[in-house]
Amino acid sequence: WRSQTALEAATWYARPEGGHLNLTPAGYWYVLVSLPIFQFILLRWYMRIVLWFIFLWRVSRLDLRLVPTHPDRAGGLGFLGQGTYAYGPILFAQGALLSGQIAGRIFQQGANLVDFKVQIVGFIGFFLAFILGPLVVFTPPLARARRRGLSEYGTLASRYVQEFDGKWIRGGASKEDEFLGTGDIQSLADLGNSFAVVQEMRVVPFGARDAARLAAMTAAPLAPLVLTIFSLDDLVTQLLKALF
Repeated sequence: WRSQTALEAATWYARPEGGHLNLTPAGYWYVLVSLPIFQFILLRWYMRIVLWFIFLWRVSRLDLRLVPTHPDRAGGLGFLGQGTYAYGPILFAQGALLSGQIAGRIFQQGANLVDFKVQIVGFIGFFLAFILGPLVVFTPPLARARRRGLSEYGTLASRYVQEFDGKWIRGGASKEDEFLGTGDIQSLADLGNSFAVVQEMRVVPFGARDAARLAAMTAAPLAPLVLTIFSLDDLVTQLLKALF
Protein backbone atom coordinates (compact mmCIF):
# COMPACT_ATOMS: atom_id res chain seq x y z
CA TRP A 1 0.00 0.00 0.00
CA ARG A 2 2.98 2.32 0.50
CA SER A 3 3.70 2.08 -3.24
CA GLN A 4 0.33 3.61 -4.12
CA THR A 5 1.13 7.21 -3.11
CA ALA A 6 0.79 8.28 -6.75
CA LEU A 7 -2.90 7.46 -6.82
CA GLU A 8 -5.02 10.41 -7.86
CA ALA A 9 -8.37 8.94 -6.79
CA ALA A 10 -9.55 7.96 -3.35
CA THR A 11 -9.73 4.29 -2.50
CA TRP A 12 -11.36 2.30 0.26
CA TYR A 13 -8.20 2.43 2.37
CA ALA A 14 -6.79 5.93 1.74
CA ARG A 15 -7.33 9.34 0.23
CA PRO A 16 -4.41 11.09 -1.52
CA GLU A 17 -3.80 14.60 -0.26
CA GLY A 18 -0.68 16.63 -0.96
CA GLY A 19 1.34 13.66 -2.22
CA HIS A 20 0.55 11.59 0.87
CA LEU A 21 -2.06 9.00 1.69
CA ASN A 22 -4.47 9.66 4.53
CA LEU A 23 -5.74 6.31 5.72
CA THR A 24 -9.41 5.69 6.24
CA PRO A 25 -10.64 3.64 9.26
CA ALA A 26 -10.70 0.60 6.98
CA GLY A 27 -7.17 1.51 5.89
CA TYR A 28 -5.92 1.61 9.49
CA TRP A 29 -7.46 -1.80 10.12
CA TYR A 30 -5.78 -3.09 6.97
CA VAL A 31 -2.36 -1.69 7.90
CA LEU A 32 -2.35 -2.45 11.62
CA VAL A 33 -4.31 -5.73 11.78
CA SER A 34 -4.98 -7.49 8.50
CA LEU A 35 -1.61 -6.95 6.85
CA PRO A 36 0.54 -8.04 9.85
CA ILE A 37 -1.56 -11.19 10.32
CA PHE A 38 -1.26 -11.98 6.63
CA GLN A 39 2.51 -11.44 6.68
CA PHE A 40 2.89 -13.59 9.80
CA ILE A 41 0.99 -16.51 8.27
CA LEU A 42 2.85 -16.10 4.99
CA LEU A 43 6.26 -16.15 6.68
CA ARG A 44 5.26 -19.27 8.61
CA TRP A 45 4.51 -21.01 5.32
CA TYR A 46 7.87 -19.90 3.93
CA MET A 47 9.59 -21.29 7.01
CA ARG A 48 7.80 -24.61 6.49
CA ILE A 49 9.10 -24.73 2.94
CA VAL A 50 12.65 -24.13 4.19
CA LEU A 51 12.30 -26.90 6.79
CA TRP A 52 10.82 -29.20 4.13
CA PHE A 53 13.83 -28.54 1.90
CA ILE A 54 16.28 -29.32 4.74
CA PHE A 55 14.42 -32.54 5.55
CA LEU A 56 14.41 -33.67 1.91
CA TRP A 57 18.09 -32.84 1.51
CA ARG A 58 18.97 -35.02 4.51
CA VAL A 59 16.78 -37.87 3.31
CA SER A 60 18.39 -37.73 -0.13
CA ARG A 61 21.77 -38.41 1.52
CA LEU A 62 20.55 -41.75 2.89
CA ASP A 63 21.18 -45.06 1.15
CA LEU A 64 17.77 -45.19 -0.49
CA ARG A 65 16.54 -48.40 -2.08
CA LEU A 66 15.04 -47.04 -5.27
CA VAL A 67 13.33 -49.56 -7.54
CA PRO A 68 13.66 -48.63 -11.24
CA THR A 69 10.58 -50.67 -12.21
CA HIS A 70 8.27 -48.92 -9.74
CA PRO A 71 5.01 -47.98 -11.53
CA ASP A 72 5.23 -44.33 -10.43
CA ARG A 73 8.20 -43.85 -12.79
CA ALA A 74 10.15 -42.25 -9.93
CA GLY A 75 11.72 -45.24 -8.19
CA GLY A 76 9.03 -45.21 -5.50
CA LEU A 77 9.33 -41.48 -4.68
CA GLY A 78 6.38 -40.35 -6.78
CA PHE A 79 4.32 -39.68 -3.67
CA LEU A 80 6.54 -36.67 -2.96
CA GLY A 81 5.20 -34.90 -6.04
CA GLN A 82 1.64 -35.39 -4.83
CA GLY A 83 2.72 -34.19 -1.38
CA THR A 84 3.32 -30.73 -2.82
CA TYR A 85 -0.46 -30.33 -3.13
CA ALA A 86 -0.40 -29.42 0.55
CA TYR A 87 1.05 -26.07 -0.51
CA GLY A 88 -2.06 -25.34 -2.56
CA PRO A 89 -3.45 -22.83 -0.01
CA ILE A 90 -0.28 -20.72 -0.02
CA LEU A 91 -0.17 -20.74 -3.83
CA PHE A 92 -3.82 -19.71 -3.98
CA ALA A 93 -3.16 -16.92 -1.46
CA GLN A 94 -0.21 -15.64 -3.47
CA GLY A 95 -2.31 -15.71 -6.62
CA ALA A 96 -5.04 -13.76 -4.84
CA LEU A 97 -2.48 -11.17 -3.75
CA LEU A 98 -1.25 -10.70 -7.32
CA SER A 99 -4.82 -10.63 -8.61
CA GLY A 100 -5.69 -7.85 -6.17
CA GLN A 101 -2.69 -5.77 -7.18
CA ILE A 102 -3.45 -6.14 -10.88
CA ALA A 103 -7.13 -5.39 -10.31
CA GLY A 104 -6.20 -2.22 -8.45
CA ARG A 105 -4.11 -0.99 -11.36
CA ILE A 106 -6.83 -1.91 -13.86
CA PHE A 107 -9.60 -0.06 -12.04
CA GLN A 108 -7.55 2.81 -10.57
CA GLN A 109 -4.98 3.48 -13.28
CA GLY A 110 -6.75 2.22 -16.42
CA ALA A 111 -4.28 -0.58 -17.11
CA ASN A 112 -5.11 -3.63 -19.22
CA LEU A 113 -4.80 -7.26 -18.13
CA VAL A 114 -2.72 -8.07 -21.21
CA ASP A 115 -0.07 -5.64 -19.97
CA PHE A 116 0.67 -8.01 -17.08
CA LYS A 117 1.01 -11.27 -19.02
CA VAL A 118 4.79 -11.44 -18.53
CA GLN A 119 4.46 -10.78 -14.80
CA ILE A 120 1.74 -13.41 -14.47
CA VAL A 121 3.73 -16.09 -16.29
CA GLY A 122 6.88 -15.24 -14.33
CA PHE A 123 4.93 -15.23 -11.07
CA ILE A 124 3.48 -18.70 -11.68
CA GLY A 125 6.83 -20.05 -12.88
CA PHE A 126 8.64 -18.68 -9.84
CA PHE A 127 6.28 -20.30 -7.35
CA LEU A 128 6.31 -23.60 -9.22
CA ALA A 129 10.09 -23.61 -8.94
CA PHE A 130 9.83 -22.54 -5.30
CA ILE A 131 7.55 -25.46 -4.39
CA LEU A 132 8.93 -28.18 -6.67
CA GLY A 133 12.57 -27.08 -6.45
CA PRO A 134 13.31 -28.85 -3.14
CA LEU A 135 12.43 -32.20 -4.75
CA VAL A 136 15.33 -31.81 -7.18
CA VAL A 137 17.68 -32.96 -4.39
CA PHE A 138 16.63 -36.51 -5.34
CA THR A 139 17.84 -36.13 -8.92
CA PRO A 140 21.33 -37.66 -8.35
CA PRO A 141 20.07 -40.88 -6.65
CA LEU A 142 17.22 -41.20 -9.18
CA ALA A 143 19.64 -40.78 -12.08
CA ARG A 144 21.95 -43.43 -10.60
CA ALA A 145 19.00 -45.80 -10.08
CA ARG A 146 17.89 -45.30 -13.69
CA ARG A 147 21.35 -46.01 -15.09
CA ARG A 148 21.68 -49.09 -12.89
CA GLY A 149 18.22 -50.28 -13.89
CA LEU A 150 18.92 -49.88 -17.60
CA SER A 151 22.11 -51.87 -17.20
CA GLU A 152 20.66 -54.68 -15.05
CA TYR A 153 17.35 -55.07 -16.85
CA GLY A 154 19.07 -54.69 -20.20
CA THR A 155 21.37 -57.62 -19.33
CA LEU A 156 18.41 -59.67 -18.11
CA ALA A 157 16.41 -58.88 -21.25
CA SER A 158 19.34 -59.83 -23.51
CA ARG A 159 19.77 -63.18 -21.81
CA TYR A 160 16.05 -63.94 -21.93
CA VAL A 161 15.52 -63.01 -25.59
CA GLN A 162 18.59 -65.02 -26.60
CA GLU A 163 17.24 -68.10 -24.84
CA PHE A 164 13.75 -67.47 -26.27
CA ASP A 165 15.18 -67.13 -29.77
CA GLY A 166 17.25 -70.27 -29.37
CA LYS A 167 14.31 -72.26 -28.06
CA TRP A 168 11.43 -71.19 -30.30
CA ILE A 169 13.11 -69.76 -33.41
CA ARG A 170 16.30 -71.79 -33.81
CA GLY A 171 14.68 -75.14 -33.09
CA GLY A 172 15.98 -75.66 -29.58
CA ALA A 173 12.58 -76.65 -28.15
CA SER A 174 11.97 -80.36 -27.52
CA LYS A 175 9.02 -82.23 -28.99
CA GLU A 176 7.32 -82.29 -25.61
CA ASP A 177 7.22 -78.46 -25.46
CA GLU A 178 3.89 -77.08 -26.63
CA PHE A 179 4.05 -73.67 -28.31
CA LEU A 180 0.37 -72.93 -27.78
CA GLY A 181 -0.33 -71.98 -24.19
CA THR A 182 3.30 -71.54 -23.23
CA GLY A 183 4.11 -68.86 -20.69
CA ASP A 184 7.34 -67.88 -22.46
CA ILE A 185 5.62 -65.35 -24.73
CA GLN A 186 3.75 -63.71 -21.85
CA SER A 187 6.97 -63.56 -19.85
CA LEU A 188 8.68 -61.90 -22.81
CA ALA A 189 5.91 -59.28 -22.96
CA ASP A 190 6.12 -58.70 -19.20
CA LEU A 191 9.87 -58.27 -19.44
CA GLY A 192 9.41 -55.73 -22.24
CA ASN A 193 6.93 -53.76 -20.12
CA SER A 194 9.36 -53.75 -17.19
CA PHE A 195 12.19 -52.48 -19.36
CA ALA A 196 9.89 -49.77 -20.79
CA VAL A 197 9.10 -48.61 -17.23
CA VAL A 198 12.82 -48.30 -16.52
CA GLN A 199 13.31 -46.27 -19.71
CA GLU A 200 10.47 -43.93 -18.74
CA MET A 201 11.78 -43.42 -15.22
CA ARG A 202 12.04 -39.72 -14.32
CA VAL A 203 15.01 -38.15 -12.55
CA VAL A 204 12.70 -35.95 -10.48
CA PRO A 205 9.93 -37.25 -8.16
CA PHE A 206 7.18 -35.22 -9.83
CA GLY A 207 5.57 -35.09 -13.23
CA ALA A 208 3.97 -32.63 -15.60
CA ARG A 209 0.56 -33.34 -14.07
CA ASP A 210 1.79 -32.27 -10.62
CA ALA A 211 3.22 -29.04 -12.04
CA ALA A 212 0.00 -28.36 -13.96
CA ARG A 213 -2.14 -28.74 -10.85
CA LEU A 214 0.05 -26.41 -8.83
CA ALA A 215 -0.01 -23.87 -11.67
CA ALA A 216 -3.81 -24.08 -11.76
CA MET A 217 -3.99 -23.45 -8.00
CA THR A 218 -1.80 -20.37 -8.41
CA ALA A 219 -3.65 -18.99 -11.42
CA ALA A 220 -7.19 -19.66 -10.13
CA PRO A 221 -7.57 -16.25 -8.38
CA LEU A 222 -6.51 -14.52 -11.61
CA ALA A 223 -9.36 -16.04 -13.63
CA PRO A 224 -11.98 -13.38 -12.69
CA LEU A 225 -9.72 -10.70 -14.19
CA VAL A 226 -10.57 -12.06 -17.62
CA LEU A 227 -13.94 -10.36 -17.20
CA THR A 228 -12.14 -7.01 -17.43
CA ILE A 229 -11.41 -7.85 -21.09
CA PHE A 230 -14.50 -9.85 -22.08
CA SER A 231 -18.02 -9.62 -20.81
CA LEU A 232 -19.50 -12.73 -19.25
CA ASP A 233 -21.73 -13.28 -22.29
CA ASP A 234 -18.79 -13.02 -24.70
CA LEU A 235 -16.71 -15.35 -22.54
CA VAL A 236 -19.42 -18.01 -22.42
CA THR A 237 -19.93 -17.69 -26.18
CA GLN A 238 -16.22 -18.16 -26.85
CA LEU A 239 -16.08 -21.19 -24.55
CA LEU A 240 -19.05 -22.78 -26.25
CA LYS A 241 -17.47 -22.21 -29.64
CA ALA A 242 -14.23 -23.78 -28.46
CA LEU A 243 -16.03 -26.83 -27.08
CA PHE A 244 -18.49 -27.38 -29.91
